[in-house]
Amino acid sequence: MTEVWVSKEVFRYDADSLVKAFFPGRPVKNHLLEGISGDILCTRIEAESIETIVIEIPEADILSGSELRNILKREIYTRLKEATGRELPWGTLTGVRPVRLASKLINERGTAGEAREALRELYYVSEEKAELAVEIASRQRQVLERVHPEGLTGGVLPSYSLYVGIPFCPSRCTYCSFASYPIEKWRDRIDEYFGALEKELEFVRTAGRGKNPDTIYIGGGTPTSLDEKSLEKLLELIAAKINTAGAVEYTLEAGRPDSITRDKLRIMKKYGISRICVNPQTMNDETLRRIGRHHSADNIRNAFHMAREEGFGNINMDIILGLPGETEEDVKYTLDEIARLAPDDLTVHSLALKRGSVLKEEWLESAAEKEKPGQETETSSDNISRAVKLSSDCAASMGLKPYYLYRQKNISGNYENTGFARPGSEGIYNIVIMEEIQSLVACGAGTVSKRVTPDGKHIARCDTPKDIEQYLNRIDEMVERKRELFKDEL
Repeated sequence: MTEVWVSKEVFRYDADSLVKAFFPGRPVKNHLLEGISGDILCTRIEAESIETIVIEIPEADILSGSELRNILKREIYTRLKEATGRELPWGTLTGVRPVRLASKLINERGTAGEAREALRELYYVSEEKAELAVEIASRQRQVLERVHPEGLTGGVLPSYSLYVGIPFCPSRCTYCSFASYPIEKWRDRIDEYFGALEKELEFVRTAGRGKNPDTIYIGGGTPTSLDEKSLEKLLELIAAKINTAGAVEYTLEAGRPDSITRDKLRIMKKYGISRICVNPQTMNDETLRRIGRHHSADNIRNAFHMAREEGFGNINMDIILGLPGETEEDVKYTLDEIARLAPDDLTVHSLALKRGSVLKEEWLESAAEKEKPGQETETSSDNISRAVKLSSDCAASMGLKPYYLYRQKNISGNYENTGFARPGSEGIYNIVIMEEIQSLVACGAGTVSKRVTPDGKHIARCDTPKDIEQYLNRIDEMVERKRELFKDEL
């Protein structure tokens, strides 16, 4: 057990997140220190194998909360680095959007080079990651200019993006925490779910007043777990409410190869889907069984080739680094097989143990037992570091360049998820949503809509229940909440 005390509630998250990054797989308990003078910021850290760390920082009236937060994080980082002998690739950064910070620094400092130096000096980001963040920030500007030549206005893009959630899957993967339900249990009620979606999409139609979404993304779950008749009904419903032809990108997450058929691919083409995802996660059959995916690597290859034959010229594939039991050789094999397929977009995830996933509790227990001095597990920092390097090298060999990046809580090795794409094939939805530079209207169970103010400074949210029964029963309430969220903003 690692324990952390801070004298101010506002700094508890920052201290807790940094300590967890230095001691992956260990439970961390945090407390509020009592009886500390109001002008002293105090932190105490106790962990096995290191001496107790006590940090005291005099508060100064001239410092803003963010400045004081960064001073505290730098001090915690320095002391933990000395105590453990470890460095974190992202330094003191604990948020999920380092590219947004890089973009902000480019604007403030004037050049990419000065932004890189600021990331290194102020946040202790490694040279490699600072270069990556700045490179992606610069590339994103070029991609967004293709969507809106005038670029960002007040920090955001005009119009909006649309997400449609289909929370059904052939089976649930052990690492998954998304809204996902077995399709066989809900097949007889798909029309009822579509009826609720129709109400939300009708709101989008009327509130949008003829404005086209820039991007449309149908995700889940696995939308292709729907049969051919239901999939066509879904796409017909969306087309009846939304001018899909006006979108610069229309994505459907095919995801599981065991749910892809030639007829479904033809239906997608008929309704203008321009980008699909065929996600292996790994090309090792044993790992696929272990994580609850009821298909083989051959199914992945066949589905990919079928999609190419049906004319899809923009195919994304996802892989996950740090899956239980996988070795460096397994990762190499997966990357070699993906290189043979040559997708247009490759998203590399570092496994994050998410609340609500089957894998989280059972794997944390085994990782805590295995992660001892002199031993490496599939989640150890060195292993993930090598896997990340192998992945970026593979992407480069295929002509794919990094274009978006985000991080998650409890992510393996304190690394990141990175999207690589051929120039011109970047997933625009991924950029605008991850960087929160455009409003998102999200329809379906378990989705979250976001309204970004025109100056980009404020974001308001409203979500829908993950539970499908609740979503169906409260659909009118969900529509009214969206109406209140967006008002005249769409």
